[in-house]
Amino acid sequence: MKMSSKMLSAQKLSKIENMGDESIPKGIEHNRPESEWWDLEANSQSPVVSLRNLVIGYSSKDPLAEIPSLDIFPGEIVAIAGPSGIGKTTLLRTIAGIVRPISGDVHVCGFTSPSLPKRGQVGYIPQRLGLVRHATVMHNVLLGSNASHSPRLGIFSSRKAKNEAKSAIISMGLEEKINEPVRRLSGGQQRRVATARTLAQSPSLIMADEFLSELDEETMKVVLNKVTEFVRKSKSALLFVEHDISRAKSVADRLLVIDDGRVNPFITETTALEVST
Repeated sequence: MKMSSKMLSAQKLSKIENMGDESIPKGIEHNRPESEWWDLEANSQSPVVSLRNLVIGYSSKDPLAEIPSLDIFPGEIVAIAGPSGIGKTTLLRTIAGIVRPISGDVHVCGFTSPSLPKRGQVGYIPQRLGLVRHATVMHNVLLGSNASHSPRLGIFSSRKAKNEAKSAIISMGLEEKINEPVRRLSGGQQRRVATARTLAQSPSLIMADEFLSELDEETMKVVLNKVTEFVRKSKSALLFVEHDISRAKSVADRLLVIDDGRVNPFITETTALEVST
């Protein structure tokens, strides 16, 4: 059986696949074999994210990309790769409810966009991080931890939120910076603060836009391991944008690319054979 024309050819992406191998952090491996990337029908769990006939962009006259169907399940890590300006960030912002879709349906944690999921269910790490620069590391991470607790719990919520925030800060190796204003930190340290803020939130869905940039290899390995551990244990899901395909492949269960205005599975010679037989 011939492979669908909607899918990317292995030949078209063979050059891309071999780019950036030196950026793969040692100690990070695929968590699932490639043969399972396509077997989504077998997952009986309700998806954390479900997209149908989605068209994204800022004008119906000039849409950026089309996503006919995409489900992301609990415990799954999905990466979106590709060059700048093709709609990767816009897709994240659309799922987050920040940008309205041109058409189609977006379901997140059981809610239909633009309705928002319950308090704290979605954690978003934007490229510009969204940190309060004059506030301390602890204050910034507490913003995430507090998002998952009802203010009606008062002092009990506050105490638990502080413990969760401190734990997340320590997991990112920032305990010595806990009382430092964010503005005094390096770009890589600020990115770790944003990641700690999201982990402290304990969301059902994490969306991250280039959250590995500005990190050295050793720090990248720590951050990836902590985020992956959280996703697997909590049965949340991670959808992240990454320009480096080799790095994305080293982490994600599934890798998607935006090509010619469509979101498709990344095809290698191995997966192309699996899909076509």
